[in-house]
Amino acid sequence: MNHMTISTAESAPLVEVVAAVILRPDGQFLLTRRPGGKVYSGYWEFPGGKVEPGEALFHALERELWEELGIHVVHATPWITRIFTYQHATVRLHFFRVTEWEGQPAPREKQGLFWQAPQQVDVSPVLPANGPILHALSLPPVYAITRAAETGVETAWKQIEQALQNGLRLLQIREKHMPPDQLRAFTKQVLSLTRPYQAKVLINGDAAMARETGAEGVHFTSAQLLAMSSRPDPADGLCAASCHNAEELFAAEQLGLDFVVLGPVQTTLSHPGLAPMGWKRFATLIRGYPLPVYALGGLNAQDLPIAQEMGAHGIAMMRGIV
Repeated sequence: MNHMTISTAESAPLVEVVAAVILRPDGQFLLTRRPGGKVYSGYWEFPGGKVEPGEALFHALERELWEELGIHVVHATPWITRIFTYQHATVRLHFFRVTEWEGQPAPREKQGLFWQAPQQVDVSPVLPANGPILHALSLPPVYAITRAAETGVETAWKQIEQALQNGLRLLQIREKHMPPDQLRAFTKQVLSLTRPYQAKVLINGDAAMARETGAEGVHFTSAQLLAMSSRPDPADGLCAASCHNAEELFAAEQLGLDFVVLGPVQTTLSHPGLAPMGWKRFATLIRGYPLPVYALGGLNAQDLPIAQEMGAHGIAMMRGIV
């Protein structure tokens, strides 16, 4: 379940809150420490605060960041929404990624400020509600998918190596028609390419193969997702799934997967008979969703900004791997 709790305050009021993941070009983000006199004083969190009655979320974000840090938001995109129950209240946290702002963040409310890297958070304690957000921040914006059966294994290796050199850090091996022995050998070869770059590899639909080869996780098909009653063993690493509709998104949410892929957004060669949902439908489906979502279907690197404007974490792509 995504609705994590630290108490059973069933009658606690639902408080709408905006939270800002302020991102520098180098990938570092800003955490603030709650000042003395406040609930959870001394805990680190993402800056933000309560939404006033009738206030638009983006306006609340602008107001809170000006009041707390003295900065004006220039560009922010919706991201993840999570519900969390504390002892004093249940909050619905609307996270935005803020990538452009005017001014230098300053502690206007006597709070601590610290820039952190996704892979190494040095401050503690961090508010419990922010744990999944820190995990999500470690996910790269591009999720590539192999197609060695189409290009040939040698070409696929070369394309993957070039993509790694260009910054790729998350890859799904999706070779549904490759015999098990060949898939095992192909996976091991890919892992030998990705390890020096600390890139993560997920195997499509085969948890046993992922464990055997030492891959970093499993990507489940939508059919597998709907058949699952619980999240796989944590030893399996990252757990992701393909989704095409609200039912599958809900199933992934209930299982607490690490991320999902949603599509097809546009017409795609790999699923020519599947009608694309378009960006409007995509944005509607993931509004208020608690897991990171990659947009999939006929996309390339140039589509990343629009995907994030629609609320996606990033894009997944097969033919745009290089």
